[in-house]
Amino acid sequence: MIAPAKKINQKKAVQNYKDLLLPRLIEERMLTLLRQNKISKWFSGMGQEAISVGSTLSLKQEDYILPMHRNLGVFTTRKVPLYSLFTQLFGKRDGFTGGRDRSFHFGTTEHRIFGMISHLAATMPVADGIALAAKLREKDQVALSFCGDGATSEGDFHEALNLAAVWKLPVIFMIENNGYGLSTPSSEQFACENIADRAVGYGMESMIIDGNDFFEVQEAVTKARKLALSGKPVLIEAKTFRMRGHEEASGTFYVPDELFEQWSEKDPIKRYEEWLLNEEILSESEMESIRVEIKSQFNDDLERALDAEEPSFDEKEELNRAGFKSQPKASSNGKKHDSSEKRIIDAVHLAQKQAFTEDDTFVMLGQDIAEYGGVFKASEGFVDLFGKDRIRNTPIIESGAIGAAIGLAIEGFKPVVEMQFADFISCGYNQIVNNLSKGRYRWMPDMNITIRAPHGGGVGAGPFHSQCPENWFMQLPGLRVLVPSNVQDAQNMLYTALYDENPVLFFEHKKLYRSIKEITPDHCEFTDLEKASVIRDGKNATIVTFGYGVVWAKEIAEDYEKQGVSIEIIDLRSLAPIDWDTVVESIRKTGRVLLLQENSEILGPMSELSAGITERAFKLLDAPIIRCSSLHTPVPFNKELEKGYMANHRLKEQLEKLLNF
Repeated sequence: MIAPAKKINQKKAVQNYKDLLLPRLIEERMLTLLRQNKISKWFSGMGQEAISVGSTLSLKQEDYILPMHRNLGVFTTRKVPLYSLFTQLFGKRDGFTGGRDRSFHFGTTEHRIFGMISHLAATMPVADGIALAAKLREKDQVALSFCGDGATSEGDFHEALNLAAVWKLPVIFMIENNGYGLSTPSSEQFACENIADRAVGYGMESMIIDGNDFFEVQEAVTKARKLALSGKPVLIEAKTFRMRGHEEASGTFYVPDELFEQWSEKDPIKRYEEWLLNEEILSESEMESIRVEIKSQFNDDLERALDAEEPSFDEKEELNRAGFKSQPKASSNGKKHDSSEKRIIDAVHLAQKQAFTEDDTFVMLGQDIAEYGGVFKASEGFVDLFGKDRIRNTPIIESGAIGAAIGLAIEGFKPVVEMQFADFISCGYNQIVNNLSKGRYRWMPDMNITIRAPHGGGVGAGPFHSQCPENWFMQLPGLRVLVPSNVQDAQNMLYTALYDENPVLFFEHKKLYRSIKEITPDHCEFTDLEKASVIRDGKNATIVTFGYGVVWAKEIAEDYEKQGVSIEIIDLRSLAPIDWDTVVESIRKTGRVLLLQENSEILGPMSELSAGITERAFKLLDAPIIRCSSLHTPVPFNKELEKGYMANHRLKEQLEKLLNF
């Protein structure tokens, strides 16, 4: 064990000992409770306390920490109230998630802790966003993100490190290398000798330390913090060992016995106790007294937590917690503004420009969005207007960009992420589905994040630049899915979405960017994001659609009008939530409905509409619900093939079925 960097007084040395002991003694009690079947699962950090405690003590209180499974010492050292912590670990009502998530899957902004999810490395890009927030505000703050050795194979690990290095962020990545993933040894996970060797490839500083040496951990983190604040993010590989299984049910049969013997001699608490004895700071009897004292200190909170109330299921409360916060109120100040002819791309540009001018907490992230202005020029000229700090080119990292947006949002920024093409959103799927959409339901504050995604076919762009993936996200509670079909909606819906406290996916059709023109005010207003529009009144049938489908519906409705057939058109505008009242009221009037979508038929948005209409309006129907969709194939490249693929190719046939039933 190295000597401390500077002389430690007795009071501080004893407090360090107490901080190290507390998580160990809590764990020992938890393992007893596990055997008694009073808790369901436990991820042990025994033998790794020096990393959690030493790191936390070396940071400032305002620094953010993003812990993982084995970092109980982070929570105890940050003085998270033990009763609240225990009720969280027991899944009780008074826990941070109210029983909605388990163990350390929670955070607390009060204590500057951002909680993990089961998908490993997913919070590492979040650390980048938190660090960027500190950098933009020129604060003396860093973010420290923990990660296990196994998770360093995940894509988010590499995206996070690369982004941190490119943006010179004040962030520290602490890798707890305990030799195993769940059971797979490091030799089967990476070929380099040390994980820290990867840092040079990203242009980062790195350190390799003895993770079981409390003083070495403190020295490394203290140094890393200074480097990070100077624009040099740091990767620290802390060599340690997991003295118990990945979680208790996994066991340790796959670990050679000699490793336990070797590492038991390196136990961080044992080593610290030897130092205390050698320095004549404490005697063995005094150390034993401290153990008894600590046990008594947390025992009352633990017993109270064991007896605490279980959460009771309240359907309204659950739906409210997972649902939408109130949107910005639709309003007009009555002031007259100039109007001009615009295309949808102009409307998107205007909405962003107005919001970014009004509020300097907006930050844009994306590929080629700065000097280049985005591939569709939705941010053209923004660098000159708002600067490189706020209009930020990212590397090609969809997941990393969305993760960083979460970090920015937790610190009060309003990030806007541009997916270069909606197809590429698949690379950020995990961040949206598991980190972002579940956030408020679990523990997070409101996430004001807007993800813009140019989608759709009809432009001969082939199977990887033409998809309509909006239906992938409709099932996610609390995540708005918006699709404008005209210029007015594009500017006002996006403007409103930018200020919305709910995360928003905003899909913009590439084909419509420059093919539709309208005269609209040169000033955006808030609009009701949850209200569908009646685009055209009719009495013989209703077409329910959205996006590009509205253009097709208007064209065919005009043709049928010449034949004396009146078609009502409903533009959903929002796919999550769905305005059922407007849809049902239209069906009440017409008795017939055709559901039109550019997506392929199976599990497209109109599958949900069909089910919902059957439940809500079956008795109002005079004919079966008819769907009109694109073919159940990938989107072809050749324009003649694509023409046959698109839903409008069979729209007249499907509408005739409906009208002639």
